Amino acid sequence: MATLKVPAHVPAPSEDAEQLRKAFEGWGTNEKLIIDILAHRNAAQRNSIRKAYGEAYGEDLLTSLDKELSSDFERAVLLFTLDPAERDAFLANEATKRLTSSNWVLMEIACTRSSYELFNVRKAYHARYKKSLEEDVAHHTTGEYRKLLVPLVSAFRYEGEEVNMTLAKSEAKILRDKISDKHYSDEEVIRIVTTRSKAQLNATLNHYNSAFGNAINKDLKADPKDEFLKLLRAVIKCLTVPEKYFEKVLRQAINKLGTDERALTRVVTTRAEVDMVRIKEAYQRRNSVPLEKAVAGDTSGDHERMLLALIGAGDV
Repeated sequence: MATLKVPAHVPAPSEDAEQLRKAFEGWGTNEKLIIDILAHRNAAQRNSIRKAYGEAYGEDLLTSLDKELSSDFERAVLLFTLDPAERDAFLANEATKRLTSSNWVLMEIACTRSSYELFNVRKAYHARYKKSLEEDVAHHTTGEYRKLLVPLVSAFRYEGEEVNMTLAKSEAKILRDKISDKHYSDEEVIRIVTTRSKAQLNATLNHYNSAFGNAINKDLKADPKDEFLKLLRAVIKCLTVPEKYFEKVLRQAINKLGTDERALTRVVTTRAEVDMVRIKEAYQRRNSVPLEKAVAGDTSGDHERMLLALIGAGDV
């Protein structure tokens, strides 16, 4: 459920490339034209524009954008223009760097992409960084975080809807026993959350709820200050109700003293073509304010216009 507004008649990639080149030439950059084109083309169309641009002008479109744009607007345009797998590879690599380190971004990519999407992220990572995502995550993390994150980014879960109820019941009991004993990073807990299909996990967690009278994430709140438990709860949320996870990331980014522009930009650019409709509904339900209004109140200028175009806020 995406909100991306692609016009009924889309110009040829070579025409879009020519228009973008015009936007870069002359006095000052035509930011509106850049938004009008790139924020209203799907991933395949953006890839074709990049190819046409490179062939016509001998320079990668991303390089030209990097020269012409700056700050939060530049980051939003560059992230959205990237192919989704390339984009995730870039974000994951950034998350393994000391100054931009984030276990949350790694978890988010591993748990909210389909098995095939995550596989393509790993391939894109190989191509761009000449090493594997798994080795960088393992090198960047330690202890229980490494124990959880390496299998998450390495996963290739079954994508079907088939569910084994006997297994769901037995694994719900395993989870309950380990959580009751506060063995949160036990290898059985890790095995279940990092290998089972999303459908199977849903069945297991539904059984957990009905058999033990509590949602698993309530039981994982035993120590509210425990950062590993926070991450584990987010894993469960991402695998079962990703729109609620993204709503919370957006709410926290917007409500923070001084907006967290990176988190806001990451969620909007990565979800615009996926589940933005559901995220907007979740945001409205939780905050009684439309997401567009919250974003408009917290951002400005071209960055605001780019984000609103991707959220699908009418005519921007």
